[in-house]
Amino acid sequence: MSAEHPNRQPQPGSDEVEVELYRKRAKIYPRQVHGIFALLRNLAMVGLLGIFYGLPWVTWGGRQAVLFDLPARKFYIFGLTFWPQDFIYLSLLLIIAALSLFFFTALAGRLWCGYACPQTVWTEIFMWLERKIEGGRKDQMKLDKAPLSGHKLALKAAKHMAWILFALWTGFTFVGWFTPIKALSAELLSFDLGPWEAFWILFYGFATWGNAGFMREQVCVYMCPYARFQSAMFDRDTLLIAYDEKRGEPRGSRKKGIDHRAHGLGDCINCQICVQVCPTGIDIRDGLQYQCIGCAACVDACDDVMDKMGYPKGLIRYTTENALEGGQTHLLRLRVIIYASLLVVLLGVLIAALAMRVPLQMDIIRDRNALYLETPEGYTENVYILKIINMTEREQTYRLSVSGIQGAKLINRFGDITVDPGAVRALPVRVRVDPVNLKSRSSNLHFTIESLTTPGLRLEQTGRFLGPVTR
Repeated sequence: MSAEHPNRQPQPGSDEVEVELYRKRAKIYPRQVHGIFALLRNLAMVGLLGIFYGLPWVTWGGRQAVLFDLPARKFYIFGLTFWPQDFIYLSLLLIIAALSLFFFTALAGRLWCGYACPQTVWTEIFMWLERKIEGGRKDQMKLDKAPLSGHKLALKAAKHMAWILFALWTGFTFVGWFTPIKALSAELLSFDLGPWEAFWILFYGFATWGNAGFMREQVCVYMCPYARFQSAMFDRDTLLIAYDEKRGEPRGSRKKGIDHRAHGLGDCINCQICVQVCPTGIDIRDGLQYQCIGCAACVDACDDVMDKMGYPKGLIRYTTENALEGGQTHLLRLRVIIYASLLVVLLGVLIAALAMRVPLQMDIIRDRNALYLETPEGYTENVYILKIINMTEREQTYRLSVSGIQGAKLINRFGDITVDPGAVRALPVRVRVDPVNLKSRSSNLHFTIESLTTPGLRLEQTGRFLGPVTR
């Protein structure tokens, strides 16, 4: 099919070839596999799902331990409260996450995809539910080919009901990260959900049901951009899952115990089990493919077959291109060292920044209606609005002072300032200066705020003082 005329049909006798741009999905029935990598995947799945479903129910200091309160523009993470002004921490965290992905990909390929990607984790859960209700791979294939009957309808209905309930629970938990989950539970039980909460529960539940129940490997193959650019992060020393062609070929079936080498056969018995266990339906023996998510199910399956045949394990294994060709593997190489160094530095910066973070913020806003005011006594005044943000979990009382200009006097009719926990208080103040002490039309003025409640909690911010120059 030509690019200029995508709908034109090839003419008889022509050399044109019709190419499908998108292959219709054929359902994949992954065979259940057991082994060390399957165990690691299950442990990762249990840990990640435990965090997702369990953490919103943990309390800390009388509130939800982790809560992203978007309406109040506050993020609570255990004892820390983050505000929009703390966006730098989120930026740093995202940079660290991106570098981590580069580091682990350069080191060992698609570890993220195979063990920690939400699409992989939730798909595993949905396939587990499917196996519990419909049976194993052969039972599922037989059921799908069978004509419609009451038994088939009951099994399909039970499966989808289990999927939908689990998906709705997922959507409910997702919203619970942004709305206090205990209050959300009370609203749900009393059928008093707000429109936005109801929308996001249904939307996220529908997305989970569709992605993990139906689309599955299609998300990895067609939708995920990581599958397309991963090769840019690979090199010949990257650990990847590969079939040892030199050892396995020529492949062919045989009886156990025969001298297969004498019959001109390699170790691969062509049992197809490595294909049957693959969640994306590829044949790893065809070489490295972008559809491979690095789950290592084929490694466990092949090792089990090699054990039964009495052959050494590792026909399909984690290895590198250099090792497959008889060379040496260099795990500690320049790009890995650079990524690791950057990660250590950025993690150190993030930890240090959080340790030195002052849970107090003050924004200084000058009154722009007038550059400055002159009093009858001959003094110069500037008017400011101070926005004080108490980022702690307790009520704070602050004392305000100014410095930086000789004789500067703070006129604050409120005295000591009390701010509720997690609250913002706007405070109009004036600063009076004798113009004799001004050396320029614009001078630095330092505002210092110090807590009387929490010793050591202190912040200094610099503003500008404008006035005439008398000399």
